[in-house]
Amino acid sequence: MSVSTVNSLSRPNTTAHIVAQALLDGFNRHYRLFREASQRAKRLFEQKNWLELQQIAVERIEFYDRRVHEAVKNLIEQFNADALDDDTWQQIKLEYIVLLTDHKQPELAESFFNSVFCQILHRSYYNNDFIFVRPGVSTEHIDSDPPAYRCYYPLRDGLRYIIKQVYQDLGFTQPITYIKRDLRRLLRVWRNHLPYPLILEANHQIQVLSSVFYRNTSAYIVGRMINGGNQYPFVVALMHDDKKGIEVDALLLTPEQLSVFVNSSRAYFFVDMEVPSAFVEFLHSMLPQKPKAELYSILGLHKQGKTLFYRDFLHHLKYSSDDFIVAPGIRGLVMAVFTLPSYPYVFKVIKDVISPPKQINREQVKAKYLLVKQHDRVGRMADTLEYSNVAFPKHRFTQELLDELKRLAPSQIEESVDTLIVKHLYIERRMVPLNIYMDKANDEQIAHAISEFGDALKDLAAVNIFAGDLLFKNFGVTRFGRVVFYDYDEIDYITNCHFRKIPPPRFEEDELSAEPWYSVDPNDIFPEEFEYFLLTDPKVKQYFLAKHKDLLDASWWQAMQHEIQRGRVVDVFPYPQSQRFSVIFKEGLPIYLRASIGQGFRGLASHERALSSGRKRPLGRFSFDSD
Repeated sequence: MSVSTVNSLSRPNTTAHIVAQALLDGFNRHYRLFREASQRAKRLFEQKNWLELQQIAVERIEFYDRRVHEAVKNLIEQFNADALDDDTWQQIKLEYIVLLTDHKQPELAESFFNSVFCQILHRSYYNNDFIFVRPGVSTEHIDSDPPAYRCYYPLRDGLRYIIKQVYQDLGFTQPITYIKRDLRRLLRVWRNHLPYPLILEANHQIQVLSSVFYRNTSAYIVGRMINGGNQYPFVVALMHDDKKGIEVDALLLTPEQLSVFVNSSRAYFFVDMEVPSAFVEFLHSMLPQKPKAELYSILGLHKQGKTLFYRDFLHHLKYSSDDFIVAPGIRGLVMAVFTLPSYPYVFKVIKDVISPPKQINREQVKAKYLLVKQHDRVGRMADTLEYSNVAFPKHRFTQELLDELKRLAPSQIEESVDTLIVKHLYIERRMVPLNIYMDKANDEQIAHAISEFGDALKDLAAVNIFAGDLLFKNFGVTRFGRVVFYDYDEIDYITNCHFRKIPPPRFEEDELSAEPWYSVDPNDIFPEEFEYFLLTDPKVKQYFLAKHKDLLDASWWQAMQHEIQRGRVVDVFPYPQSQRFSVIFKEGLPIYLRASIGQGFRGLASHERALSSGRKRPLGRFSFDSD
């Protein structure tokens, strides 16, 4: 920005300055409420008030749209914002940039500006002269108090002291009940993961994010160990124990474990962040393959996730040349789906006329997708990004796709010479449909996929979700082999469903009749019927019945309904049961760890002497004092 521009912005009380300040006030109110929700989540975790924690998770998702609506209403009523000329709006953006110079969340405030602007003016103004297509303020090296992460020095202070200090610094009010036991367990699992021998360098330190991550019934400490030019990220999972205290439930260390921890198919975290960009940068250093858009979203900052996703998408379009095509697979009855082969996402547009036998309209479909956005997805439902008025380069669409969109969703398409505007769509990460996956899979892969399919239904049922349409084509397989549901038009709460056993036939003729001999209401579900449309392949049937036969019994679903109605909240873990300390250490130390224990955790003093003399000393698999 030039000196003359800055000087022109220094004049007080201009319309542009006042409007910019009003816009920023609206954002500041939003982020204050966002942080208060995270602080409240901490208290609810301490109180084990899981139902209220679920409720504020739903409420928080609605915060952003409410604040945008308030800001739009205020600007129109107070400043006739919809009648301001182009020069004034460009000046408003410049004034806004100046106001963000020392702001702690400039990137979020820019996205808020975009959201408000786009509800006031026509999409022809959606360019960088008027909105933040590109960021206007850098997020690097923004200071916060306390800092985004704290550093601890094992060589100086000892690891046992550091563990206690981390716990104290993070503000937990309840003790770790079995701190010696949990410390031993942490060290035994951790040192088995580290390289052998581990030579501790002079810069050896442990860095821990200064806020706890809360989700479901768990809390998570997120950090990384620095040693020389290497870093070793970790997540410590904490839960309440049966002694009114806290215990360590698991330690996540591998890239796969950490990726699942922040996966977008799970509920969003509650994290109190003064400088969110610093938290995202820290997480990105742990998982460099994870897009920052996904990291913002999983931290509950959905709009910023959408902003970054769209910027990444525009960048990809600029540097690619392949065409959008109709998505491979069986065509859906509700959505027209297309994809760009070089980009790992699919784009879903609701059809104008939804094909029978589906009995649902556009608004009902949107309500189902909102339900998923607000609900705990337990790693079994794909997150979606919802966009309006998205401009695509028309020449990048195949004729087949253009024809299909015009035929199936003409009301959602607007064309110009060079551009195709899609008025409303959903974007999801692309997965291999389960039916296609199994067509190409070997027996072992099919067995795993069917096991995962049943686990997905049970995980969803545990959080009061019935998928509705259980056909394999509505489920996908992730790169980690996890089965995830992604077709939501028939989704419903378990407690809204009426699970029934099929009544016995009255006469022999009943079994031969094409029509049922019993009444069927709209919410009736007969789990016995799942076998006839899901398990037609003998091999698939064999694998399913071996592990998930109970899903074909109405009494299993009824029992789940009863538990939910009683107010039971299940523990949902972003890691398998086999990684829980209660399982690993159930019968003493497992064999795979025993070999690394012999030396104990001694040797810091001699190592410090070696460092002071300029020599490096290898330390087994962590020789820290655990007593």
